[in-house]
Amino acid sequence: MQVVTNLLGMDRASLQSFFKARGEPAYRAIQLIKWIHNRGIADFNLMTDISKALRTSLQTDCVIQPPEVKSEHVASDGTRKWLIAVPGGSSIETVFIPEKKRGTLCISSQVGCALNCTFCSTGRQGFQRNLTAAEIIGQLWVARDRLRDVTDSPLCTKITNVVMMGMGEPLLNFEAVATALSIMRDEHGYELPRRRVTVSTSGLVPAMDRLAAECDVSLAVSLHAPMDELRDVIVPINKKYPLTELLAACKRYVASNKRYFITMEYVMLKGVNDSLAHAKKLAALLRDVPCKVNLIPFNPFPNSGYECSDEEAILDFSNLLSDNDYVCTTRKTRGDDIDAACGQLVGNVLDRTKRSQRLGTRQQE
Repeated sequence: MQVVTNLLGMDRASLQSFFKARGEPAYRAIQLIKWIHNRGIADFNLMTDISKALRTSLQTDCVIQPPEVKSEHVASDGTRKWLIAVPGGSSIETVFIPEKKRGTLCISSQVGCALNCTFCSTGRQGFQRNLTAAEIIGQLWVARDRLRDVTDSPLCTKITNVVMMGMGEPLLNFEAVATALSIMRDEHGYELPRRRVTVSTSGLVPAMDRLAAECDVSLAVSLHAPMDELRDVIVPINKKYPLTELLAACKRYVASNKRYFITMEYVMLKGVNDSLAHAKKLAALLRDVPCKVNLIPFNPFPNSGYECSDEEAILDFSNLLSDNDYVCTTRKTRGDDIDAACGQLVGNVLDRTKRSQRLGTRQQE
């Protein structure tokens, strides 16, 4: 049976090895990167600076196959969500958040998630599988292709920023994510600056160190609590990598690559982590970590067991951090009318663990 290679998920180094094995020069990799990722071309016949003989050869055992879009939803605020099919009968979700001069694409890295952060609906669905590099970078390819047809929006329709904050924990799928990041950053591909590509993690310390060494991108950490006993509940991976280890890794990340700061994400849960006492502990905890804090109003979903903090509580929390010389922003909720807001991504994930059903039953008892 003939093996067909999808070139969409190969970065420059992989393409160079691929062409070397076919007896072709290394510069073919740059040509392909330009056609596929800079120009968005998936048809070999349109690649006019490549010889006809090579194009014919590539057509025999290669494809440039982006993922299939099952549906597209547009929120009242202009946010767009694509439901994307993946082999195995499931789906992932990708979200584009437009502003006047900025367009941020939120990309998924896994089908479901194994970490079970209690405020996140994706975590309730359990874990199915990792995405391939082609499925990860394919979300960017598809989104840019779809956005080219949007001509009537007063907001930005160009992807200026990419955040790995969709479904899944990116650092649990390191190899595929790193390949996709390489293509995003490639000067012949999407040419995204490092400060405009952000990987978000719940705190996998060894993989954070590896990311610092191998990928020149920004980092966001899902913190959500200022002490271990609370974070153990909200972000269970904290039991393996507690705050002392996590923050030490954050400082190493900044120092090793001379980055300016790390973004600390903090979801605001009413009566759980949103008091001024929590804010004071957070200010003390982060004192030696170069960072900014991004407060995230909780976005509800069925049987979550949480409520969003009141506006006044969020403002007081933010003001205390600002008074302690932290740059503190509050994320504006976007796309909640199409379930595209932070923490709401689910898609048609096959909940093989029945985790969501079990948790819902417990909360009804």
